[in-house]
Amino acid sequence: MLRSFCEKAPGDPFPRYGVAMELRRGGDLAGAVAAFAAMATDFPDYVPQYLMAGQTLREMGDVPGARTVLDAGIAVATRVGNSHARGELQSARDELDGL
Repeated sequence: MLRSFCEKAPGDPFPRYGVAMELRRGGDLAGAVAAFAAMATDFPDYVPQYLMAGQTLREMGDVPGARTVLDAGIAVATRVGNSHARGELQSARDELDGL
């Protein structure tokens, strides 16, 4: 159903975010990461994707990849003025420093 929403609203990032989240919930972490990466290309200012992509990469054991994604999200959140999301991204990023 979410995929059909994506086709009907190709300029809306939310349905694609929903697909990525469903992949993650279903245990297809690699599929979720690929979906988040495609979103980062097509909708680079959609801030929520960065936190979820970073957390998914961390779950997969790719800590360097998680750092890279979270750093990108921090930069985007700063640029678009989303201080709440920036704080969440920074907290997630800080947790990786000990790993």
